[in-house]
Amino acid sequence: MELDIQCEEMSPSRWAELLTTMKSCKTIRLDDCNLSSSNCEDLSSIINTNPSLTELKLNNNELGDEGVEYLCKGLLTPSCSLQKLWLQNCNLTSASCETLRSVLSAQPSLTELHVGDNRLGTAGVKVLCQGIMNPSCKLQKLQLEYCELTADIVEALNAALQSKPTLKELSLSNNTLGDTAVKQLCQGLVEASCNLELLHLENCGITSNSCTEISAVLRNKSSLMDLSVGDNKIGDSGLALLCQGMMHPSCKIQKLWLWDCDLTSASCKDLSRLISTKETLTEISLIDNNLRDSGMEMLCQALKDPKSKLQELWVRECGLTTACCKAVSSALSTNKHLKVLHMGENKLGDAGVEILCEGLMHPNCNIQSLWLGNCDLTAGCCATLATVMATKQCLTELDLSYNPLDDEGIRKICEALRKPSCNVQQLILYDILWSSEVDDELRALEESKPEVKIIS
Repeated sequence: MELDIQCEEMSPSRWAELLTTMKSCKTIRLDDCNLSSSNCEDLSSIINTNPSLTELKLNNNELGDEGVEYLCKGLLTPSCSLQKLWLQNCNLTSASCETLRSVLSAQPSLTELHVGDNRLGTAGVKVLCQGIMNPSCKLQKLQLEYCELTADIVEALNAALQSKPTLKELSLSNNTLGDTAVKQLCQGLVEASCNLELLHLENCGITSNSCTEISAVLRNKSSLMDLSVGDNKIGDSGLALLCQGMMHPSCKIQKLWLWDCDLTSASCKDLSRLISTKETLTEISLIDNNLRDSGMEMLCQALKDPKSKLQELWVRECGLTTACCKAVSSALSTNKHLKVLHMGENKLGDAGVEILCEGLMHPNCNIQSLWLGNCDLTAGCCATLATVMATKQCLTELDLSYNPLDDEGIRKICEALRKPSCNVQQLILYDILWSSEVDDELRALEESKPEVKIIS
């Protein structure tokens, strides 16, 4: 049984009702439910008496250090079998880390610990690392985003990595590490016996200076499949170094996030080579980089290569215009693998989308999710978009937010949604003005097709 409740204020009677249900739950998720330390006393008892409970998710609740202390009493009981613990943004400090260290040292069932968005600090996480180093600890995933860590944490992390071959995922995003610390971390990762699969270092103060070391991790850790270095100013020179590592035959990268990395069209030559030759690569995010039409055209040429297996491409806010749409359309008509395309916040215009739709209509195209928010679209392109919606049954998600489509455009989209051949299940229409009559039509459409979710 699974209990999954979000954003609900818990009255005493409601909480008492849920406690009865929790006694037999395998998964309990109570994010944003205004829970406090007093609720944690009850949850500790549930952990102690429900050996089938394997996942507990309590993000965005004011539990505090006292609440975690209560929880850990339950976690330390022999009957506890918890595997996944989520405590993100729970108002924890370094004081909680000693209690959590005890759990890590004594509870081999615990494989995931998510404690991001808490002011644990470097001193607190050093204590956690002591628990990870205990032979009984079998941790596989550690999430430490927004934990106010500094460069001083790296020595403790490297020691933990050396001792823990089970560790597969490490997220350190949004901490002030800097190049020197990231270099040390990467050197430790290369030497460690762990089989890391995911490494997230977003907004960590990285520049091109540490990209040689990150590249070495890519070359030496064939297990690494998910790398995110978004929101770091690595630039074209840093990207070139990363691509050297990713092009190595031993690298098996699948997911690469490079949003807001100060990349230009000059990076697209290296990226195109990567897309066209690295068959493991299935997802790449280049959001908020100044690629321009010339860069996008190079990426599209790579997408047409038979060896490209890319399934998701995110190029939102990349300085694109109508001029690149012919190349994108050609790629869509050639690449059978691409399923998700995010092109929002680019000045494509109606003319550009009309050209895109030619590729979308091609039998080879298998796009499932298409994002065109804030692309300077009007009602003028909606008839063509409606044809795509009614024809391409693979298309299940469409975002047209922040475009002045008005009543005329929305009505054309609604007409497509009503057709039995249309398989769109999620339509996103944020910040679009329409009349009360059209609003009634949208609500009626949702009632007649309950499988369709219109988000506005």
